[in-house]
Amino acid sequence: MTRHAAHLPRIGAALAAVALVAAGVSACSPITSYSGFQAIDSDPKDVKIGTDTKSTVRAKLGSPSVQSTFDPNVWFYVNQIKERVAFQRPRVTARNVTAIAFNKDTELVETVNVYTLKDGKVIAFNNRETPTRGREMTVLEQLLGSVGRGGLLPQDDEGVPGSRPGDRR
Repeated sequence: MTRHAAHLPRIGAALAAVALVAAGVSACSPITSYSGFQAIDSDPKDVKIGTDTKSTVRAKLGSPSVQSTFDPNVWFYVNQIKERVAFQRPRVTARNVTAIAFNKDTELVETVNVYTLKDGKVIAFNNRETPTRGREMTVLEQLLGSVGRGGLLPQDDEGVPGSRPGDRR
C-alpha cells in the first residue's frame, strides 16, 4: 500500500465530519416569515398630518389591516416578522402597528402613532375552566336508563303529526 492510500480513509472521515457539521449548522438557521402589511412603495411613517386624507392614505398604503371597532376613523397597518428554528415554536422578532387617526368631519390625518413589539404588554391568559356540575350517571345507570321508557317496544305513532296511517318504521 502506498503512503497516500493509507491517508484516504482519514480524509474521507474528515470530509464526512465537515459535511455533517455543515448540515447541522444549516439546519439550525432560522426560517423567517413575514406577515401583514408590507411597505413597498411608501411607508406609513410618511403620512403627513393635516395634509393627507383617507383617500390619499388609501392610495399610498392601500386598505388598512384593521379599522377600529369603536371608531371607523382610526386605521391600523400591522406587520410582523417571525423566526422558527428547526422544530421549535415560532418566535415573533418584530411587530409594527401604525395607527392613523382621521378627523371625523374633514377626514384629514390627525395623528400617526407607531407601536413596536416593545410597546406591547404580555397578558397572562388563564387556561383553567370553571367546572360545572351536571348530572353524573354511573355506567349501570347509563345502560339501564332507557328501561321503563318503552324504548324497546314498538310504539303506536298514529295520530302523531307527520305519520301516515299504517306506517310502521
